[in-house]
Amino acid sequence: MPRKTVCELRDVTFVYPGGAADSSGRARPALRNVTLSIYEGEWVALLGSNGSGKSTLAKHLNALLVPSQGDCLVYGLSTRDEKNVFPIRSTVAMVFQNPENQIVGTVVEEDAAFGPENQGVLPEEIVQRVEAALTVAGLLEKRKKPTYTLSGGEKQRLAVAGALAMDTPCLVLDEPTAMLDPAGRTELLRVLSNLHASGKTIVSITHRLEEILSCDRAVILHRGEIAWEGAVSDLFLSDLPFKEWGLDIPPLVSFWRDLRAEGRSVPPVPTVAAMADALCQ
Repeated sequence: MPRKTVCELRDVTFVYPGGAADSSGRARPALRNVTLSIYEGEWVALLGSNGSGKSTLAKHLNALLVPSQGDCLVYGLSTRDEKNVFPIRSTVAMVFQNPENQIVGTVVEEDAAFGPENQGVLPEEIVQRVEAALTVAGLLEKRKKPTYTLSGGEKQRLAVAGALAMDTPCLVLDEPTAMLDPAGRTELLRVLSNLHASGKTIVSITHRLEEILSCDRAVILHRGEIAWEGAVSDLFLSDLPFKEWGLDIPPLVSFWRDLRAEGRSVPPVPTVAAMADALCQ
């Protein structure tokens, strides 16, 4: 049975007005000839160094940006058509890297309710959605707390809860762990893993390879173009120019690759739990 396409970019090029120019004096595209499909239920990681085009691509997925050339479709709706903007943003929620810029409510549950309130959801349903979203994000016990009392990790999880309360089938996260400490990063990735297991389509943008171990597919952007895409397991088995693309191989992955080269039995993807189980056998 064919998979349902959530987002589709067709030969997309995007140039920021007044952006940096190339050697010929013409504006340099932030994205160049990008063709990409994201399917229902996938967890796709967009990888690349700063300036590779990750955030620009992400903003096309819910019509925050519109292609300079090419087309972007979300559930078959063109982002070029203004009448499609509301339904697109009702199906694709976005979480940005700085939680401080996303929190608008003074109390946790008020902030989580902001999205569905703007969607015109009935108050009774908003209450149910907020409770469910805060439960998933691990913040239900802090629902009455002022938002300023939350830690950085909790604020980012609140941003995720706000997106979840909108009840969209697709969630796009732009560098959501960039401002988190290791504990906050681990907790947020746990939340995302649970969402993925429940069937949510997730697109997460990062430059940290250690954050993609639970993802289905990786897409590497370099200078606005897709340099590589494929299964995460294939990525770690490949002899790719990671340094050139601004990516560092995590120590766990390096260890996994060394063991595999020695002929040792290793798991398909080097998560900490899987590696621990393999080494104990």
